[in-house]
Amino acid sequence: MSDSLARHDDYDGPPFDESLIDRDPFVQLRRWLGDAEAAGLPDANAMVLGTVDPDGAPSSRTVLLKGLAGPDGPALEFVTNSESRKGIALASEQRVTLLFPWYALRRQVIVDGVAHPAPAALSDEYWATRPRGSQIGGWASRQSRPAADRAELERAVAAAEARFADVDAVPRPPHWGAWLVEPRSVEFWQGRPSRLHDRLVLERVPAAGRPAVDAAWRLLRRQP
Repeated sequence: MSDSLARHDDYDGPPFDESLIDRDPFVQLRRWLGDAEAAGLPDANAMVLGTVDPDGAPSSRTVLLKGLAGPDGPALEFVTNSESRKGIALASEQRVTLLFPWYALRRQVIVDGVAHPAPAALSDEYWATRPRGSQIGGWASRQSRPAADRAELERAVAAAEARFADVDAVPRPPHWGAWLVEPRSVEFWQGRPSRLHDRLVLERVPAAGRPAVDAAWRLLRRQP
């Protein structure tokens, strides 16, 4: 194994223990997300979304966190084409995982949760913030479908541009929208020397007779 691929005992991150984690996972996630942004990590809001296809095959890809506030309480928001591979997977199995891989900070966050389609108003709100070119791309791309070559995609883009040439506000495609992930557990992983990493997990404990958004969170430590 080359030296560049070898594992080194260089996890010298700051201490992270039960006295330092906020018992609200969204508060703690915002804190660590802010640290990643302050450190200048590219695409600090990038997260790996893991899903299960209708045939049981797992798949993963990177999406961007678009927000942490849903209409009914805190949730992790991302957007996708419902006709894409992940969109089809989400329609079949809404249990998902999300992973924030902040390698440079020797940190990662793993979310296990359930994904739900966001209300149309929330999807419309985010769609309106996208650059026009991205909106055109949302109409042109048949996401995850095979393409003969790059020219096929470019022809579809040209057709979409012509379709909306006289339209000031490009409408949101019916197949495009936001999803909200409601966490069941959130693990905050901090690298430490000798691979004795800190793994602190906040698990949702629903309050009896109350909505899930009012749930309490139970803290536990997992061995590295």
